[in-house]
Amino acid sequence: MTLNLAFIALLDGLSYASLIFLVAVGLTLIFGVLGVLNVAHGSLYALGAYTAATFGGQLVAAGWSPWLTYPALVAAALCVGLVVGGLMERLLLRRIYDKDPVLQLLVTFAVFMMLENVQRMIWGVQPYYMASPLQLLGNVSVFGINYTAYQTIVLPVLALAALLGLRFFLRRTDAGAQIMAVTEDREAATAIGIDATRVYFVTFVVGAILAALGGALATPTTSVVPGMGANMIVLSFAVAASAGLGQIEGAALSALIIGMARSFAVYLAPEFEVLMPYLIMVVILLFRPYGLFGTVQARKI
Repeated sequence: MTLNLAFIALLDGLSYASLIFLVAVGLTLIFGVLGVLNVAHGSLYALGAYTAATFGGQLVAAGWSPWLTYPALVAAALCVGLVVGGLMERLLLRRIYDKDPVLQLLVTFAVFMMLENVQRMIWGVQPYYMASPLQLLGNVSVFGINYTAYQTIVLPVLALAALLGLRFFLRRTDAGAQIMAVTEDREAATAIGIDATRVYFVTFVVGAILAALGGALATPTTSVVPGMGANMIVLSFAVAASAGLGQIEGAALSALIIGMARSFAVYLAPEFEVLMPYLIMVVILLFRPYGLFGTVQARKI
């Protein structure tokens, strides 16, 4: 493997890790606060991608400036997160918070299956693609290697901004303090006047927006096709489990490790590309069953 090829693999891995992190950190946030492993999280990712492709395609077709496709990506994520995520939490999930975890898993899996069929009903099975955001920024030269500015700069910067923004929100704001209090002890937090129902709603919507944002940002770099949500939820779970469920900072490192491993496998051993995330997860969990940053917690009775 030449040095140039290794550097291209490094850039590929960084771009891929940024997208995985945005989706996985939403899954991690929801599980850490609500205690629900949301299988339908992958569908929110796919809906974000389809909605972004639709918004952007309509803007370009109507003759509007291609630069408006950037706010279209964010608008698509907000629409999916607020509408679909908000309805899921309000109408369904809040009814099963105190139920058996197996029931929660089955319910969110049922939602995933329904949303997958909704995608096919609305958009069909033809692939969608919106290249405008990628083409507008062109390429940048990094140590003599040309690579798209969108993947080299935009995606990593947004992933870093999401990480730092979540850290600031949870640790430096009143709303974040309320979320942390409910996470630690819902009954005690409710006793001192915190509205746990509202905290759960806000947390789920934020996690849903992050999942949809990951899908929207992926639209310029890949074809939007049926089944992409299923692939992403498995990848996101591999990242979250490797880091330790509920560990936001750990999800960033885990996403980077898995993204880099998958990228280098593409160039060195393509037959292992699909297996790499899961091999890494298995190895980590064999030596650290609670993940890289997870800790053993006493069970409440």
